[in-house]
Amino acid sequence: MNQADLIPLAEIVQWCQQSTVGKALPNALYVHRSAIAHLDPCLQAYERHAQSCLTPDYPYTLVKFHYDTPRISYLHYPNFERDPHPRLVASTQVILTTGALQYRDYADSANPPILHRKETFIAPDHPDAERFAHLTRQQETLGLFNDARQIGTLLNWEKRLRAQHLEIHNHALACTLTPTQPKTALPQIDRHRAAIKRNALSKPVRLALEAGLFSPGCRFLDYGCGHGTDVQFVGDRGYESIGYDPYYAPDTPLIPADVVNLGYIINVIEDPQERRQALATAWELARSVLIVAAQVLIQDRTRGLIAYEDGIITSRNTFQKYYDQTELKHYIDQVLAVDAIPIALGIYAVFRDERQAELFRRSRFRSRVKTPRIHATVKRFEDYQTLLQPVMDFMTERGRLPQREELEPQQWEAITSEFRTIKRAFQVITQATDAAAWDAIATQRRHDLLVYLALTHFSDRPKFRALPAPMQQDIKALFGTYQQACAAADVMLMSVGNLDIIQEQGRQSAIGQQRPNSLWVHISALEQLSPLLRLLEGCASRTIGRPDEATVVKFHFTQPKITYLTYPDFDRVPHPLLHTSMQIDLRDLQVKYRDCDRTDDPPILHQKEQLLTPDYPDYAKFKTLSDQERQWGLLDNVAAIYTRSAWERHLAEHCTALRGYRLVWRKDADPYQLKVLKAQIRRRQRASRDLTGETEGV
Repeated sequence: MNQADLIPLAEIVQWCQQSTVGKALPNALYVHRSAIAHLDPCLQAYERHAQSCLTPDYPYTLVKFHYDTPRISYLHYPNFERDPHPRLVASTQVILTTGALQYRDYADSANPPILHRKETFIAPDHPDAERFAHLTRQQETLGLFNDARQIGTLLNWEKRLRAQHLEIHNHALACTLTPTQPKTALPQIDRHRAAIKRNALSKPVRLALEAGLFSPGCRFLDYGCGHGTDVQFVGDRGYESIGYDPYYAPDTPLIPADVVNLGYIINVIEDPQERRQALATAWELARSVLIVAAQVLIQDRTRGLIAYEDGIITSRNTFQKYYDQTELKHYIDQVLAVDAIPIALGIYAVFRDERQAELFRRSRFRSRVKTPRIHATVKRFEDYQTLLQPVMDFMTERGRLPQREELEPQQWEAITSEFRTIKRAFQVITQATDAAAWDAIATQRRHDLLVYLALTHFSDRPKFRALPAPMQQDIKALFGTYQQACAAADVMLMSVGNLDIIQEQGRQSAIGQQRPNSLWVHISALEQLSPLLRLLEGCASRTIGRPDEATVVKFHFTQPKITYLTYPDFDRVPHPLLHTSMQIDLRDLQVKYRDCDRTDDPPILHQKEQLLTPDYPDYAKFKTLSDQERQWGLLDNVAAIYTRSAWERHLAEHCTALRGYRLVWRKDADPYQLKVLKAQIRRRQRASRDLTGETEGV
């Protein structure tokens, strides 16, 4: 090989560092042989030079591009596809300047190097990419990759698995069997013991009711009803309600129902074939919608549990399969050949009618608006206000004027008889209300549609004729054509990947609490954000499902991430404690959980009103307290009072205490210190008045 023919090493390193495939480390790029075709053509030519030094059909699995000298290593992992962490059998290094080969054999090594994160070596379209990535997400969740330098060889990796009481079966983590449970034993699972006695609706059924999935007169079937709590509570609401359970209600006839609930059933069936059949049967019985819920959180799964099939057996001798969030959707979609829609974390809806599914998808990103107030006295409007009210209601709901078929026939006839056209009727409405407010409603509905259409890009975007008729009319009125609407939505979607634009939108937001690298917004204010920020949150919730208990959404500026924060006492406590957080990385939908309820010193929230819109209940009360805390100097360094203990010390140092939503002086305060603090408050108040006066003077 002629050294003059070699591509300069600096260029090779640059192409490696810019590669979109392969595992990039500080000193080398590793690429699976199946992904070589995805590399830059110059890198492919560089690799062909090295391979020409090898014999034809030389066995290898990975190609390693070195950065320090012109050399390429060919690494052989014969069980790459089958073994979750394949062993290195042999390594051949090609010195490109001389064509020399350096061979090393690991076949007889008792502690050979092994691979982790196999999905990083292959191209995204590799058929096993998701299977490999699923195992990696499980291992990251359980902290198995912490201090990664210690797990690069077989014996150290096996030692870590043993320490965590874990095994790997078919690219999935499971807990090791106890010595008293031989692998050949087939335990008798007491499925019925997994049924929970409740005194309220289950979360899946409650959310389905709140989402309007129950129409008047519909029939409800709880497939796997357990003790029948949901059956009872749904029946109490006036719906026909029946429940089937192979243990508690085996004689109930299985008849089709409009709404079928399969709540936390597929995760307690230990036989995979029987599990699939239960899901398929529930879908066959659903005339309108099927609700599927399963356990998805896998934290603490090693605590007193043993492995069985693809799940675990609990101490109560019940089976539990814990799904990854995306795994659950893929499972439902694959078994039923559908596109399941997340309602919340671990809860999905599957619709029989695709048009109903599209209406539901859009409703999840539909903001609430108020009908503009009447501010002018217009006699003709006053005379016909009752007649015009349906037009006002429709315009508020859709952001456009109704068509003939969208009003009751008698309403349409009465309005057109008096005003000749709907447009003329609306002109009378705008004389008595603010025309700009109606324009704002149309803009808001346009934004709602943009968010919805942008998110359909991730699945099969429906054809225009497949959309419900009202949505077709919305698009025509607000965008002109479907093509224009989709083009605008796709342009907005492209901006989601630009962190500079996201940060600019976040910094310009009039809603939310600004932090150094993020924007915090209460869940009630999401719909008032810019369309781009709403779309960013929608990218997370459309796949994972927004946690039902989430209180605050954190928009990260430095990374494409969304975090859902739960403050159960947000409305009741002046400075609520953080209970849990769920962070979603939008690059790979990896989820990280944090349970602060178990910590002695959880984070707390200050200045709640900044996360809200002024029309939120008790907004004024929250703001009054924050204003007082600022005047008293308690919020000068918010970063220093991040936790409960830090805040309590801070209050004590300032001789203050909270009495409800009001600061008071501590009765045991040092008189001299109290005098100094009060003087500081008076100086702050004077400075504030002086600043206000200067501003007003200008």
